[in-house]
Amino acid sequence: MDNRPIGVFDSGLGGLTAVRELHRLMPEESIVYFGDTARVPYGGRSREAIIKYARQDIAFLTTFDLKAILIACGTVSSTALQLLQDENDCPIFGVVEPAARAAAEASRNGRIGLIGTEASIRSGAYEHVLATLRPDGTVYAQACPLFVPLVENGRFRPGDPVAELVVAEYLTPLKEAGIDTLVMGCTHYPLLRDVVSDFFGDGVTLIDAGGACAREVADYLAENDLLTGGTDSRRRYFVSDTADSFAKLASTFLGESISDRVEQIDITVY
Repeated sequence: MDNRPIGVFDSGLGGLTAVRELHRLMPEESIVYFGDTARVPYGGRSREAIIKYARQDIAFLTTFDLKAILIACGTVSSTALQLLQDENDCPIFGVVEPAARAAAEASRNGRIGLIGTEASIRSGAYEHVLATLRPDGTVYAQACPLFVPLVENGRFRPGDPVAELVVAEYLTPLKEAGIDTLVMGCTHYPLLRDVVSDFFGDGVTLIDAGGACAREVADYLAENDLLTGGTDSRRRYFVSDTADSFAKLASTFLGESISDRVEQIDITVY
């Protein structure tokens, strides 16, 4: 039994997809979330900048007494996970391997699509894992740099002409390639799930990287007797830019008001 909270961080709003799944799986667990909204997106940054930001994010989260950290950021997970694990005693989980495993198991024809930030695609991390899990498969990778700004600005609902146009622009090559599984390799992307699903129609399985990682964290805590024994769970949210816009979008996505639980911090001091 362990009543310490779980830490989660992302470059902005997208990591809430992991928070939502963690809460669904383990409603009794407390969660501390940090969204680096002042520096979103990470995907177009250099490796050095990504590592610097991730170290600061973890330094802030570890001011809390955490039992695990979920990196709900495909860019950081694919660029710096091993480095961050080596530097910290707290167990740290990334989204790449859980999502790749889920895709390898789901795909019937071995044609797996992968969408992510420019940094995630450039790293080749997903392809490396999938090559081991599905040596008979082919990965069709596509960077989607406009997806994160769409989500951060609330443009992720079906019927939004901008969202539908950008989705079609990026995903048409994958549709033409005949993929039957799509890894959404950035935790912002599941907020576009309905638009993406409408574009592909039936027959394409969508893999939520943040959700897959949340399930891995839940399994780890259960296997190591680290689940909380109480029922007084708390979810706290921190951002590096103004809290109001984040709270509004987050409340819409999470289905509950969190305006009284979002605090702005100066991440650069960590």
